[in-house]
Amino acid sequence: MRRTSTISSKGQITVPIEIRKRLGVKEGDRVEFDFVDGAAVVRPVQTGENPFAQFAGCLGGATTIEEIVREERETRDPEGEYL
Repeated sequence: MRRTSTISSKGQITVPIEIRKRLGVKEGDRVEFDFVDGAAVVRPVQTGENPFAQFAGCLGGATTIEEIVREERETRDPEGEYL
């Protein structure tokens, strides 16, 4: 998938929509640039945030790993089968 873009007088480029989708980036996201084996590489900046944190507690009940593990164990019989 080759796409082109023109560099503006300020050194800015527009990243084609297909590339943004494959990178999983949107307006306001940060990207980093690097050289790998002579090629320029662009990748999303990893923020260290948990992408699933926004869903914590949405099903009610457990909100910590310990609570989730405990509830998981409670839903199984002694042989490990789900009740």
